[in-house]
Amino acid sequence: MTITVLVPHDDGVTALSEVPGVRAVRYDVDSLAEGVPAEAAEAEVLVPGAKPAALLPLLDAMPRLRLIQLLSAGAEDWIDRVPDGVLLSTCRGAHGGSTAEWVLAVLLSLYRGLPEFARAQRERTWSPSTSRTLQGSRVLVVGAGDVGREVRRRLVPFDAWVTMVGFTPREGVHGAEELPELLPDADVVVLVTPLTSRTRGMVDAAFLAAMSDGAVLVNASRGPVVDTDALLAELTAGRLSAALDVTDPEPLPPDHPLWTAPNVLITPHVGGAVRDARRRSYRVAAAEIERYVRGELPNNLVQGEY
Repeated sequence: MTITVLVPHDDGVTALSEVPGVRAVRYDVDSLAEGVPAEAAEAEVLVPGAKPAALLPLLDAMPRLRLIQLLSAGAEDWIDRVPDGVLLSTCRGAHGGSTAEWVLAVLLSLYRGLPEFARAQRERTWSPSTSRTLQGSRVLVVGAGDVGREVRRRLVPFDAWVTMVGFTPREGVHGAEELPELLPDADVVVLVTPLTSRTRGMVDAAFLAAMSDGAVLVNASRGPVVDTDALLAELTAGRLSAALDVTDPEPLPPDHPLWTAPNVLITPHVGGAVRDARRRSYRVAAAEIERYVRGELPNNLVQGEY
């Protein structure tokens, strides 16, 4: 028996061509309004190439759909949109390393004062100064999944002290209920949690107030995890610094006060945007689809909110 899988990229067709029992069919997201592939009627697996709203014509034409295999680690766009009886699997494991690199990059940039030195270079000003170091810094990583583990793995060689926090406490991982006690001792708080009902707005005024003076907040998760107004207040007061790859709202409007707030470094949701990212995603997706073809559950199956 051959299972038909609809994919939005040529890379997906190539990756799935090596999976026994799979027939990969390419579809074009931009052409769905004009019609869907005839193979949609028999396809059991969909790899989305856009958000659910843009794929409604395709979803409506897939009566045999049994698995939605994402190319992203985040599933918040799909959790409430998956048809009954359909499995949802993420691409956990594809983007952890590159996102962790972004965390290290922005931390080193802020700690070693690179934005200020870049400004001095543009002004042709020789302005030596003393900076901070990651050596001995206490880093609290909130989110103990793939990205969190990759962040820890990269921080340890810099001689940073890393404490992990997850929603399920276990050996080496503190529970989220311990955050009020852990936050005051952290020099850096790195957010790598998924966006769920429990994490939306988690970093509010009370959370930020519990952070120590001069601490750095790094958000590599999703914008709505952080209360933007509360963060703006702390940045404007000069008490905290931040590095943000995600914001709320996103994209950040040109007139938003975050752009001009002091002590903040902003990048446009590019933590996982590296060369070969799509092929890396399809390697994970192909392995998940192969498990499904063998009659097994995907490793990255989403149950509940995560």
